[in-house]
Amino acid sequence: MKVLELGHVNLWVTNLDRSIAFYRDVLGLAQVAGGVLKERRVAFFSLGTRHHDLALVATGRSTRAESPVCPGLNHIGFKVGDDIDDLRRMRDWLIGHDAAPHGYVDHRICQSLHVVDPDGNDIELYVDGDPEIWKRTPQAMVCSNPFLLK
Repeated sequence: MKVLELGHVNLWVTNLDRSIAFYRDVLGLAQVAGGVLKERRVAFFSLGTRHHDLALVATGRSTRAESPVCPGLNHIGFKVGDDIDDLRRMRDWLIGHDAAPHGYVDHRICQSLHVVDPDGNDIELYVDGDPEIWKRTPQAMVCSNPFLLK
């Protein structure tokens, strides 16, 4: 047996309504369901090919761990297009929705920008580079250089 693909991501959030607005209105994910599950408010989002790709679950708490480097989620990556112009359009969209990126990274295999969601989770929005790079040299994935997205 082996894992076939990443099925979905489930995030604890402190304010479900605020997080729904971010993922739906800023990142453009389609909300497909919501309600109460196991006594907690939940919302489910799909990118269109499966029942859900992201689930948000209200914690009922209002704080997050102080240290940004600790066991747990590092970031969630969402592909936003096929070329650098798509990444520029996403950057401009985010800035227009008061969610300015806090970093830009060239991983050689992809170029990305990073934003944080309302609970401080890091979201990587990326476009793939030339697939021949990682096919020829898988170690190329271990590359992280800041870059300026003009």
